[in-house]
Amino acid sequence: MKDFKSGQILVFDKPLGWTSFQLVGKVRWMLCRAIGEKRLKVGHAGTLDPLATGVMVICTGKATKRIEELQLGEKEYIARLQLGATTPSYDLEHEVDTTFPTAHIDEAAVDHALAQFRGEIDQVPPAFSACKIDGKRAYDLARKGHDVELKAKRITIHELELLHFSPDAMTLDIRVRCSKGTYIRALARDIGEALHSGAHLTALRRTRVGEYDVEHAFPDIDAFEKWLEADTADHA
Repeated sequence: MKDFKSGQILVFDKPLGWTSFQLVGKVRWMLCRAIGEKRLKVGHAGTLDPLATGVMVICTGKATKRIEELQLGEKEYIARLQLGATTPSYDLEHEVDTTFPTAHIDEAAVDHALAQFRGEIDQVPPAFSACKIDGKRAYDLARKGHDVELKAKRITIHELELLHFSPDAMTLDIRVRCSKGTYIRALARDIGEALHSGAHLTALRRTRVGEYDVEHAFPDIDAFEKWLEADTADHA
């Protein structure tokens, strides 16, 4: 049986609707049950919003010491943006609060807008984010109705590829390869502004964290449970 106390790195395809905390908690419970321990150190190398799916790297035992190192790795995402409307969180967590004209937007305008965000840029994180202000999470303050002002951070967009533009639905599908600390929701907001309109995320999938990609992740918690049972049985 694998030594989860000495440390293992596990890669999951986080399901839609789960928080990162929920996934870590479920994995910890399953591992403790499997190895007969009441406690086991388990952590993740990068949060994913509940409405996002895809790669979450989870470290156990002594491998949790590598979390900071793993978080420095590049991330890759596939995102769908809805143009012409914004929400307070720039995703589907909140309902649309403002709509904008979109008749002027064509694929040439989209290409021009995307070009502005390749390379090193300054990005202001969303108010509904885990950034801290005086020790408090920005999303906690935002949900209580407080005005949240966050400072811009320097990030790098290594690749920003237009996968599909639908002029009828006014949606964009993009692939983003970026540095640590990049908020795709903030990128959606800024692309909308660059198009003299608005935008928010309607789907987000993280396909890679550093060297770990979604093709080699546990597709769901059931697959992990079966793998864990097989690993336990092999070493019983």
